[in-house]
Amino acid sequence: MAKEIKHTICFRCKPRCRLELEVEDNQIIKVSTSSIKKCPRKWASDLERFYHPDRLNYPLKRVGEKGENKWQQITWDEALGEIAAKLQVLKDKYGAETLGVTAGTSRTYEELNSRFLNLFGSPNQCGQAQICHGNSAVVATTLYGWWPYWMHIEKLLNTRCIMLIGRNPPHSHQTIWEGIEKAKKNGAKLIVIDPRRSESAESADLWLQLRPGTDCALLLGMINVIIEQNLYDKEFVSKWCHGFDELAQRAKEYPLDKVAEITWVPADQIQAAARMFATQTPSCAMEGMGVAHQPNSYGAIAARHIISAIVGNVDVQGGEELLGPAPFITEHEIELPDALPAEQREKILGKQFKLYSWPGYDLVQSSVERVWGKRCDMFGYTCMAPAPSLYKAIAYSDPYPVRALITLSSNPMVTIPNTKLVHKALKSLDLYVVVDYFMTPSAQLADYVLPAAMWQERDFLWNFHNTTPVIVAGEAAVAPTIPGKHDRRTDFDFWRGLGVRLGQAEYWPWETLEEYYDYRLAPMDLTFKKLLEMGTLAPEKWEYKKYEKMGFGTPTGKIELYSTVMEKLGYDPLPYYQEPPESAIRTPDLAAKYPLILITGGRFHPFFHSEHRQIETLRKRYPWATMQLHPDTAKELGLADGDWAWIETQHGRVMQKVQLFEGIDARVVHGQHGWWYPEMPGEEPWLHGVWVSNINVCISSEEDECDEALGSWPLRTFQCKVYKVKTYGEGHPVAG
Repeated sequence: MAKEIKHTICFRCKPRCRLELEVEDNQIIKVSTSSIKKCPRKWASDLERFYHPDRLNYPLKRVGEKGENKWQQITWDEALGEIAAKLQVLKDKYGAETLGVTAGTSRTYEELNSRFLNLFGSPNQCGQAQICHGNSAVVATTLYGWWPYWMHIEKLLNTRCIMLIGRNPPHSHQTIWEGIEKAKKNGAKLIVIDPRRSESAESADLWLQLRPGTDCALLLGMINVIIEQNLYDKEFVSKWCHGFDELAQRAKEYPLDKVAEITWVPADQIQAAARMFATQTPSCAMEGMGVAHQPNSYGAIAARHIISAIVGNVDVQGGEELLGPAPFITEHEIELPDALPAEQREKILGKQFKLYSWPGYDLVQSSVERVWGKRCDMFGYTCMAPAPSLYKAIAYSDPYPVRALITLSSNPMVTIPNTKLVHKALKSLDLYVVVDYFMTPSAQLADYVLPAAMWQERDFLWNFHNTTPVIVAGEAAVAPTIPGKHDRRTDFDFWRGLGVRLGQAEYWPWETLEEYYDYRLAPMDLTFKKLLEMGTLAPEKWEYKKYEKMGFGTPTGKIELYSTVMEKLGYDPLPYYQEPPESAIRTPDLAAKYPLILITGGRFHPFFHSEHRQIETLRKRYPWATMQLHPDTAKELGLADGDWAWIETQHGRVMQKVQLFEGIDARVVHGQHGWWYPEMPGEEPWLHGVWVSNINVCISSEEDECDEALGSWPLRTFQCKVYKVKTYGEGHPVAG
């Protein structure tokens, strides 16, 4: 067979680059790097991952006790038939809400998860969106009526000031960093707000090194400076912003001296940043997971959008661009949210977090649809049950029994807080199904483990969850099923196969993924193959200031600095600062025992969250989990660079290697996330080393510590202590 070039979409990390793969005899020979020269990941290692000997190849059924790592190979028909039958029994006994579904960070076709669940009758989908861009999208859509688009370089070439808040694009979004570098060469200013001196901070014109978890106070202080010094866009605010007077009163509560005391950032730096952002316009802000992972994430994200609004940066070239939807059948429409009965909606776990649940969803999206004609899909795949609520319900049947769980391309034993609770929950399930690429600590506790197709084996239609009119198509480079070698499937095949067996056949009319995509593209008179030839479909010219013709997609038709949605839901309509649940100020006795502030979640190459730990090439570069500690703190604790040390909180402890780092405050420690060790035994109690360095062992999952409106759970601002691990021999850490 002749060599072929296949045009795929890479899912290795976030940007979704379109790549060329050279294929011969259904084997990937080469990855073109023409479009990814800036990407620091080693592409040879990606083929190493794809052809890794430990990849899952056939469906497996547990034959021993949970956690014994004893399996029997079965067929897909057998697996889907048995799973469907068990789901039906559990549904009949407990109700449809007894099923939960978890997914990773856009690794799959999430709209199909929702479609299946809505037809099944369960409201309990759980994913990473609530601690990722989902919560940002919810807040932005609540205030602006659409989510600003920041994922393209062209925008950055037209901006004069960029403010990164808890975001480090060199490690999290390389294409964005390429755009920022070009913008800086064009004279744009860069402000970085981060507790650590990241690569972005190194390049910044202003780096504000704040106390973790105080972003909301800092931004409100900047807003106060802008208002008091008359740096805001008076015409735009008077015509297109609702609640400015109320905002001004709230901002007065955050004078510079008070904010400096809260945040540890000197008053003159706060003022300089505010003036720079307000005068070097158009400017834009980009918040990252450092904001999403805070206890008060709503307040910080709302303040970030408000500061852009009052200086007139919204829907202008180089600012917070509201591009609108594409005219095809969206993910929201595919989800069939109306198929979920009203009485089942009421049973969603974590319904007390009203903005990210059905009450907020209906209030926000009805206004969005009125103005834009379609809903903003990035709201989080209809609505989501927060992880702390889901695993509590599984472990303790509170508020009702959740007895079945399906996990796709996610690894909750590593990625969800309070690993001890997650372990208890997964062990207690009547039915646990995992669809993944490798055997993970979570998969070791499953009843069925099914082999998933990687991005090289799947067609994909990517549209940034319909927040933009840009559509990208990628094709499978090789077949996921090769007789005699492996039988992997996409999640389209999984959900359709399960749905058909559970009486949903009429709602799954497409037999192939290509048919499904043809259906979604039909309103544009396109087919998936035609779009593949085009590669990317985007407007020839962007339109700005669309609000002058149609208003904003909010209840008032304006940007809601004072949120009428939040007010109707019973929350404070304006952002306000909350001291973290654990801090020297709020819990001084706890801080006396655990004097350091633990933060986590920072991205680092060459891994993506909990992925790629099997790859020998990458592990040689990064063999162990690492914590960052200031040299003065390390010296005081008797620790040297490379020492194994415990990170301990009141919730648990793990060990990581010390990295001396002057770019962190002496009162703060950064622990890496996503760590497990596939080379360690899979059976209990090892579970591939999930208890060794996994920082989620140290993190709480109390619902009352989640954001009150969004339900997002904090992954930072925990009080901790650090101390040396006793060792024997070279490189063998043991508890001491």
